[in-house]
Amino acid sequence: MDKILIALDFGPSAEIVATSGKELANAMNAKIVLLHIVSDIAYYSSPEYGPIMGFTGFNNVSAIEAAEHLKDLAKDYLDRSKKFLDDDTIETVVEEGNAADVILQVAKESKASIIVMGTHSRRGLEKILIGSVAGSVLNKSTTPLFIVPTKKE
Repeated sequence: MDKILIALDFGPSAEIVATSGKELANAMNAKIVLLHIVSDIAYYSSPEYGPIMGFTGFNNVSAIEAAEHLKDLAKDYLDRSKKFLDDDTIETVVEEGNAADVILQVAKESKASIIVMGTHSRRGLEKILIGSVAGSVLNKSTTPLFIVPTKKE
């Protein structure tokens, strides 16, 4: 395996996903690409999401300010994640769009051997209403997936 794509959101479990992906990359002597997909602004301005791996950029900004600087803040988040993982060779990518589609696109473009991502293990009505990025990627991907369960017990 040459390259591992680790898709990170701003959820509290991102550290678990990043660390698991780093351990897998180390075991396989693979390079890492960290990916964050910019999506709904309301998600980023929630006080529930931060600080994560030393990143606190979204805690004290209004939704309007965050919208104007979202990509820069996401880049900073990935740079701090890279520092947290203590690997200067990690490539970081920030994209916009539908999370599942962008993950698949970046995996293809970067020639990733495996995609690492988390799942919140939603079930029932919540899964139907919210959907599952991991499930969508799983259904469409030709690249192997390493899914990290992140649901708190």
